[in-house]
Amino acid sequence: MPAPTLSLKGRALRLLSQREHSRAELERKLAPHAGTLEELTRALDELTAKGLISEARVAASVLHRRAPRLGSARVLQELRAKGVSADTLQEAAETLRATEQSRAQAVWQKKFGAPATDPADRARQARFLAARGFSADVVRRVLRAAVEDSPSKESERVR
Repeated sequence: MPAPTLSLKGRALRLLSQREHSRAELERKLAPHAGTLEELTRALDELTAKGLISEARVAASVLHRRAPRLGSARVLQELRAKGVSADTLQEAAETLRATEQSRAQAVWQKKFGAPATDPADRARQARFLAARGFSADVVRRVLRAAVEDSPSKESERVR
């Protein structure tokens, strides 16, 4: 016996049960299954009115999942791709800005743990952090702090 086909609302609820989705994401995913644009809009309006679609929850979810491993630029790009509004993006950017240095330090520590020994190694570490979406200024500060806090530097200071 074939499985019954789900309504648009049923499909949306299935998607929302897996993770938070923005309205734009749901529109994109449900459009092939909608008979008309009005039908899709009506279903999404109903879910929004019931509080099942929330940009704030989408942003909080992405920040919680991705921010510990990525820089502000990458996290904000993911939010833009999800169709989050400019106001929500601004709030997320402010939240990320406050912790960018410590997050970059933690990512660097987990991956490398020791300061670069030569310029090529330093460039590799900088590229790694930049690819994760950390700003050039933050990358510079993390790498500089690693060199300043290294045990070899401390032993030189003691002498």
